[in-house]
Amino acid sequence: MAAKMITGQTAEIAGPKKANIFPSPDVAANLIAKAKRPLLVIGSKSTAVETIDGDLVDTAIRAMKNEKLSVVATGHLVGEFRKRGVDKVHSMSIFVLGKHLSDPDWGGFDGLGSYDAVVFAGFPYYVEWLVESGLKNFSKLFTISLERSYQPNAEWSLGWMPEPAWRETIDKIVSRLEEGK
Repeated sequence: MAAKMITGQTAEIAGPKKANIFPSPDVAANLIAKAKRPLLVIGSKSTAVETIDGDLVDTAIRAMKNEKLSVVATGHLVGEFRKRGVDKVHSMSIFVLGKHLSDPDWGGFDGLGSYDAVVFAGFPYYVEWLVESGLKNFSKLFTISLERSYQPNAEWSLGWMPEPAWRETIDKIVSRLEEGK
């Protein structure tokens, strides 16, 4: 007897809770701005991702003008920030960071308490997918993905969009965050 064919997605199913797609950049900026302690996590692909500012590292530096936004660079990226004259960035492996973020007793990089919102950008799809899956299931954090592709394990995602539209969207989000200094 032949196996019965199952239609639909059969691998990497995120579960019953999936990400909402931002209807506009303003909604994304508002959600990040309303967070009491937001953390921007910049991934290993950031130097290869072009933005209006140059690359994603340059855009993160611009976003850091918002005083309450903390930034952590994963992998080798802390060196990129330092080359550009920015020392106010933390460094940690993405998987170690995921473990710390799921710990409600972790005091954050500054010792002032846990973060309430975590924003991801510049990661390979599968790495972000794994970390956000852990956070979705083992923490109460609010997660946002600023990637060009839909991230089902985040609470909010930009969804798939063409590169030029994504660049404009990221620029609008960061411009709104700059206004909220």
